[in-house]
Amino acid sequence: MSDQGGDAPCWAHLFEDGEAPTDETLAALVRTLADAVIIADPAGTIVFWNASAERLFGWTSAEAVGSQLELIVPERLRDRHNAGFRHAMAAGETKYGEQLLEVPALHRDGRPLSIAFTVTLLHCETGVAGVAAVVRDETAHWQERRALRAELDELRQAAKS
Repeated sequence: MSDQGGDAPCWAHLFEDGEAPTDETLAALVRTLADAVIIADPAGTIVFWNASAERLFGWTSAEAVGSQLELIVPERLRDRHNAGFRHAMAAGETKYGEQLLEVPALHRDGRPLSIAFTVTLLHCETGVAGVAAVVRDETAHWQERRALRAELDELRQAAKS
């Protein structure tokens, strides 16, 4: 076993003869990623919610699928979220496929989270079929940065005195 991420031979068959992984292998990967994966249709209805999304947000897949993305969006940001989502669906593009977006989110129990994610618009012959987001919990890092900014502000104030 390698100390570089697990037992390499178990995935070796994916790269033999330059063959692409099968759809079944890719589906298993998406279901088991450490990052949350959420897929929604063009109306913002959640159609896929992996196990990591369950752990991050506290909602089971059975509870989340069929709900709106607003499930995890703080009330104060829902209008902005909805406007941005509708714009991306209509335009058929988003800058957040290449740019990391960091925003507040909500856990099922109401506690605030700080998440970072990228999105991919899912296109079909008639336009945008939905959106897939790969989401990571950045709450601890955000709190650390907040504490460092506060300490820096204190030091600047002390230096002015």
